[in-house]
Amino acid sequence: MNVLRLTVGARTWREGFHGLLNLPLALIGFVSAVSGLAVSGALLITFVGLPLMALVLLFLRGFGAMERTRASLLLGVDVPAPDPLRTRDGRNGLLAWVGAVLRNNASWRSTAYALLHLPWALVSFTSVAVAWVGGWGALSYPLWFWALDDKPGVNVDNEGNGWVWDNPLEVLMVMAAGALLLIAGAVLIRGMASVDRALVSALLGPSSAAARVFQLEEDRSVVVDTSAADLRRIERDLHDGAQARLVALAMDLGLAKEKLTEDPETAARMVDEAHGEVKLALQELRDLARGIHPAVLTDRGLGPALSSAAARCTVPVTIDIDLTTRPAPAIEGIAYFTTTELLTNISKHSGAHHATIDIWRTDNRLMLQITDDGHGGATPTHGTGLAGLAERLTAVDGLLAIDSPPGGPTTITAELPWRDRDGTDGGARPR
Repeated sequence: MNVLRLTVGARTWREGFHGLLNLPLALIGFVSAVSGLAVSGALLITFVGLPLMALVLLFLRGFGAMERTRASLLLGVDVPAPDPLRTRDGRNGLLAWVGAVLRNNASWRSTAYALLHLPWALVSFTSVAVAWVGGWGALSYPLWFWALDDKPGVNVDNEGNGWVWDNPLEVLMVMAAGALLLIAGAVLIRGMASVDRALVSALLGPSSAAARVFQLEEDRSVVVDTSAADLRRIERDLHDGAQARLVALAMDLGLAKEKLTEDPETAARMVDEAHGEVKLALQELRDLARGIHPAVLTDRGLGPALSSAAARCTVPVTIDIDLTTRPAPAIEGIAYFTTTELLTNISKHSGAHHATIDIWRTDNRLMLQITDDGHGGATPTHGTGLAGLAERLTAVDGLLAIDSPPGGPTTITAELPWRDRDGTDGGARPR
């Protein structure tokens, strides 16, 4: 049954049809690329050369889009579209458009596909045609061999007489050869389809550099949005907290000053109350400074800073940090605030009785794992802040993995790039 499915299955028919279409379509792409680039290149000395070359490249981009669609329908591979055309600084006009087409990497990669695909198309078309025509022709030999009777030249014996294979054994031998040819052709078709998938993915999809640039742009927007949100939070905390308290303190001290000579006892009581307000304002400012960047983290590193944060958690926390050196300050800060946010989630949402924090280094990655024995069920979609935390880690090439089945326990693992304090990354990221 597997051999039958391999030989006449829908996948084999689709991939074989793709191989047959390769040659006519590759001819169109090759002729368009060669003639278009030759003519436009010869006309570069005139003002029409560059616009004509841009038109040729734009046509080849469209040809590449058609090839991606054909590969999706017949080969079952969905290759994303390459990076779009972008003019510099959002400029408009013919020259900006021509420059965008000529600079775009996808335009030249589509051209390379049109030029390189023709030799492979000759191989794939010929292989499929020989396998199917020869195989199905031999397999259907009993239906048409009678038409070869008495036709000289079909095959010739030593006396010059025409003859055909017409006895049952000979017919069966021809049919068996046809079946074997179809099976071998199906295997060959599968292999050639893999080559076609690789060509389409490598030349007609987004390049790794373009994908990386797009990812960096997305990460930059996340960082900008996060920074803006942090600044708004700090401004709100200052305005509604310490600033409001200091304004009230100034007013109380002004009233105490007025009563100092008339009612010293009342003034002394007001000054005492103001002294308490000063302490509260200082505590709020310390908390705000700790939320920006705690001094203990800068001075002593992750261990003491997280010990201080764990002491403020409503759940008992055990900390195990295995680091022989300190990472870059930025990575330390991200690891610290990731941990404190997760500890806040544990305090508010988990119902846990105990939590553990483990931090260690693996090659060039800083690993952070927090486990609690709460009721579990933590997901990035239930308002726990995990989605924003994952985005912030992604912005620095980090990862966040969540394992929180209903009933617990919950284990959240964060992975950050290790960067030494001199700014180096300690090596390439392992894959």
